[in-house]
Amino acid sequence: MTTFDQREDAFERKFAHDEELRFKAEARRNKLLGLWAAEKLGLSGEKAADYAKEVVRADFDEPGDEDVFRKIRGDFDSAGIEQSDHQIRRTMDELMATAREQIATEA
Repeated sequence: MTTFDQREDAFERKFAHDEELRFKAEARRNKLLGLWAAEKLGLSGEKAADYAKEVVRADFDEPGDEDVFRKIRGDFDSAGIEQSDHQIRRTMDELMATAREQIATEA
């Protein structure tokens, strides 16, 4: 194996590792977001945990974060919860940072 092949393999392994960490962080963020939203919706205990799972599953509808945002926005609107789009998106960003920190400390 040449040095070039070894470097290529290393880059591929790093890319795969980074993608796995990104996926884990997004799933963790969605769970935390679901728990945050559940609290706003007045859910607790098992109902809050179930709702958080629904939010995680919502992320599989399409690429990106819009499906998760729409889930939270729609549920807040249906329940009459006053929360701006900006606040939801800011919370998503804050919880992504939290999720990345949690994943990094686990590794």
